[in-house]
Amino acid sequence: MIIGIGGVSRSGKTRLAKRLAKHFRKQGLSTITLHQDDFVYPEEEIPLVRDKVDWEHPESVDFERFRQSIKEHSSTPDVLIAEGLMALYDGPTNALYDKCFFVEISKVTFFERKSKDLRWGREPDWYMEHIWESFQLYGQPGPSLPEVLLLSGENPIDWERVLNFLNFQEIDKL
Repeated sequence: MIIGIGGVSRSGKTRLAKRLAKHFRKQGLSTITLHQDDFVYPEEEIPLVRDKVDWEHPESVDFERFRQSIKEHSSTPDVLIAEGLMALYDGPTNALYDKCFFVEISKVTFFERKSKDLRWGREPDWYMEHIWESFQLYGQPGPSLPEVLLLSGENPIDWERVLNFLNFQEIDKL
């Protein structure tokens, strides 16, 4: 099974991917998670916005390499999870997924969470606004998607709903 997970920065995509991988491993299923952040072009090849590298633009992601990695790893594990801001953007990549999750949060929640994320230093307000606007343009579920389950990243995940969507049982083991 190949699962795609999309949503804006700080929405809970990686947390969902980790929880799903943990659940599948407890079920005895081999699992690999691919993070779209690991498939970006070198900084010098990425467009700029106000002299800042624009990580939020589709031209920052090597979709061909991301897609190739999904294909290469899809025969090895029982479950492959691919997550990222634009993981559901690219039609040819979307065609590889069996099921997808889209994690939604409000703009207010995004700004609250992003302002606390200091991994790369404090982001200016204009850039956080740019991230949100880019997400509206490029982060929404795109063409060729299979079933997509919308999840709120503002509330605890309804694991029974998630596992029912995936046709998996044994909810208590999450």
